[in-house]
Amino acid sequence: MKAQNHINQSLILIVEDDPHFADILTDTLQTLNHTVIKASNGVEALDIIQHEVPDLIITDINMPHLDGYGLCTKIKTNRSTRLIPVIMMTGMDDLDSRVKGIEVGADDFITKPFQLLELRARVASLIKLKHYTDHLENAEEVIFSLAMAVEAKDPYTNGHCRRIATIGSEVARHMGCSDDDVQSVYRGGFLHDIGKIGVPDAILNKTSFLDDSERDLVVKHPTTGEDICKPLHTLTNALPIIRHHHERIDGKGYPDGLSGDEIPLNARIVAVVDCFDAMTTDRPYRKGMSYEKAELRLLKAVDSGQLDENAVNATLQITKLIKTNA
Repeated sequence: MKAQNHINQSLILIVEDDPHFADILTDTLQTLNHTVIKASNGVEALDIIQHEVPDLIITDINMPHLDGYGLCTKIKTNRSTRLIPVIMMTGMDDLDSRVKGIEVGADDFITKPFQLLELRARVASLIKLKHYTDHLENAEEVIFSLAMAVEAKDPYTNGHCRRIATIGSEVARHMGCSDDDVQSVYRGGFLHDIGKIGVPDAILNKTSFLDDSERDLVVKHPTTGEDICKPLHTLTNALPIIRHHHERIDGKGYPDGLSGDEIPLNARIVAVVDCFDAMTTDRPYRKGMSYEKAELRLLKAVDSGQLDENAVNATLQITKLIKTNA
């Protein structure tokens, strides 16, 4: 019942330059218990969204300053607003407008003049979807917070996950990976060690060599991390990174003993960046090494069959650039 009330009492932004038609839509939606705010063009709508994020946007197409296509494009290419459903208003037989609307990311269409039952059904469906998406996003935030909590247990790894995510995604972009892969590397890099929540602090912070039983616990953290993140559909593309970031090119890694190109490229990238960050940051048993020394270590790791050569070269270029601009 609580979820239904949330769906019925949603904030809807109407973007329409015809005041009379905007008033008709407003009155109709308010009778359905929604709160309505109005904008007369796309520019005004974007300004409103910066201060108050709606649950749904209903927009006309032909408007001054910024039309419906331009507005939808900006909404759907902005990470903070791309999940807001957008309904476009089109003419009864305006197929070309619908096709172009689909291309810019519109979620649904309402024909002019609209029918009350059609409007009610389309609005209810998309707001319900937004409600479920919000819950999914909240669950993802919990997972990321959990990863930071795991990291916080060891003061020497403070900021490690964020560095892996940030540098790793830059490396992926430098290597020509798609935008989806860059985002996957960011998420997978941030979450790669979340499975260490199942490893006792005494083992994680141990300064001497691990015995066999302790090492068995540590090598389970990639599969544990995968199990933690698997229920979230939004993290599907990050799962291979979480599971395989400790594989080796020569097949001597874990958990599956993959080798060469069997290891997903995104996981190979995170593996290299993870090694570089571990080398150049302080640990309880040693000081972080210089960039130059870490460079030599990474190149040796390529020769020994541990790390991917292309990922190493790209990582060295990106980290050198970061070092130069620091």
